[in-house]
Amino acid sequence: MKLSKTLAPVCLLALLSGCATSVPIGSIYTDITLPMESTSAQGGSKVGTAECTSILAILATGDCSIEAAKANGGISQVTHVDWKVNNILGVIGKYTTTVHGN
Repeated sequence: MKLSKTLAPVCLLALLSGCATSVPIGSIYTDITLPMESTSAQGGSKVGTAECTSILAILATGDCSIEAAKANGGISQVTHVDWKVNNILGVIGKYTTTVHGN
């Protein structure tokens, strides 16, 4: 009985406390697109993407860098960059960098 009286507040505190981040993250499901950066360049008719994947936060593969997205879209001058996150229960995460430019 004493253990449950001690354990209950600790569990409640763990559930209510969160990690504050600058990115909105859902504990069960996340599917968001965020701006990463923009430049003073105008226009942007080309689009390039680069992806990486995470499994159980143990294994992560891929190249989701801005340089990889530029190469995939044939872009030399970047106008803006977006970042898309799709994560389910922290089990499988897909991260996509999208570069717009000329």
